[in-house]
Amino acid sequence: MTFPVQKTEAEWRALLAEKGAEPGAFDVTRHAHTERPFTGKYEQVWADGSYHCICCGNTLFDASTKFDAGCGWPSFSQAVPGAITEITDRSHGMVRVETVCSQCGAHLGHVFNDGPSPTGLRYCMNSASLEHQSE
Repeated sequence: MTFPVQKTEAEWRALLAEKGAEPGAFDVTRHAHTERPFTGKYEQVWADGSYHCICCGNTLFDASTKFDAGCGWPSFSQAVPGAITEITDRSHGMVRVETVCSQCGAHLGHVFNDGPSPTGLRYCMNSASLEHQSE
């Protein structure tokens, strides 16, 4: 899959280092790793604003859609329309729906159908894939 924002691995590493991204952000965003639950810096952040892709700045979620799913990762009930691309993930002996940034292809996490009304969705994201901006 090709995305509008393209960089080499060295360019992604340099960009994340320049931004002071969390340790492991490169592996999470560019190689679909997962941070350990309850360890990400945004798991318990409830400030107003929006969440953006750490790699390209694409706006992904409004903070008003964040909720405590108790899963150990920041969870949102709704993404900004068009911000996320969903990909069938058959790894680890199960079928899930992976979410990636629609602009740069950064791995964000997975989406599940067990969220709150009205969407019924739970976008379970890695903190290392996100940056929060206050209003």
